[in-house]
Amino acid sequence: MFRDVTTLLKDGEGFNHLIDLLVKRYDGEDIDLVAGIESRGFITGAALAHRLGVGFVPIRKAGKLPSQTISVEYTLEYGTGKLEVHTDAIPPTSKVLIVDDLLATGGTALAACELVRNLGGQVVECSFIVDLPDLGGKKKLESAGYRVFNVVEFEGA
Repeated sequence: MFRDVTTLLKDGEGFNHLIDLLVKRYDGEDIDLVAGIESRGFITGAALAHRLGVGFVPIRKAGKLPSQTISVEYTLEYGTGKLEVHTDAIPPTSKVLIVDDLLATGGTALAACELVRNLGGQVVECSFIVDLPDLGGKKKLESAGYRVFNVVEFEGA
């Protein structure tokens, strides 16, 4: 079954409630930047960064960013992918919150964490709207030493 958050995003009250919930969780945390994973992580991440009064960093698929980048290749359920971030996007020692819509196997999120670390940043937490626990992504991230938060979870793949 395919899980999708676009119905939540188009609902003004629901989307505002989501952002309020995330602001409540992260307000007062030592966060310098919010990094959103392409593409739905841009939506939630940018709104959250704005409300927290911190900067936003897009983590994108290969070839989409206009300036010098670093990249990480990662394994997907159906092959490989590559994520990139600008080389000057995350100053060393920055505390970064990673945001995306859905956590499945964790490969994309682990690649985003690696990008942050490669630039000298520290991942504060990985935050998702939906977790699919049967696919093991949360356990994979936690085993790698990352804190993980999700708003809801659904059984099944």
